[in-house]
Amino acid sequence: MIKREDVYKIGVFNKPHGIHGELSFTFTDDIFDRVEAEYLICLLDGIFVPFFLEEYRFRSDSTALVKLEGVDTAERARMFTNVEVYFPAKHAEDAGPGELTWDFFVGFRIEEVNHGDLGEVTEMDTATINTLFVVDHQGEELLIPAQEEFILNIDQKHKVITMDLPEGLLALDETEEV
Repeated sequence: MIKREDVYKIGVFNKPHGIHGELSFTFTDDIFDRVEAEYLICLLDGIFVPFFLEEYRFRSDSTALVKLEGVDTAERARMFTNVEVYFPAKHAEDAGPGELTWDFFVGFRIEEVNHGDLGEVTEMDTATINTLFVVDHQGEELLIPAQEEFILNIDQKHKVITMDLPEGLLALDETEEV
């Protein structure tokens, strides 16, 4: 069984393309093209299910047309409309420096040198030029700048990001005493 911690989201299937089962795929990470992987993982009814890639071709820098094994009709392809697509994290470890997207870090824990464990990254906020880690800190949402200058270490095996944040950026001391 594939577990949530073993995968990370790379995009979503949009709609069928043509009559032979091709799917329009909007991706945030083209890692499926950069490392040797034969399959993508879809989240269907809360279960992660692998599907082998028959072929794919790029339409732009964020969309591709994908043909999955066993999906040969537009009707069958329609079942994948708006289905989230994931990629095995173990293959991402084969990626070189700078080849990972921010979504890879969802599920990592943030450790800060002065405050300790801040919590788990639940999503990445890339809506502005300043990318933020959205962290669940004891039920509260923390927004932490995902800037290289603050990151001391990334342990992919244990899924831990060690950071040294500027003093005053986190107001945890005041909120913890209340």
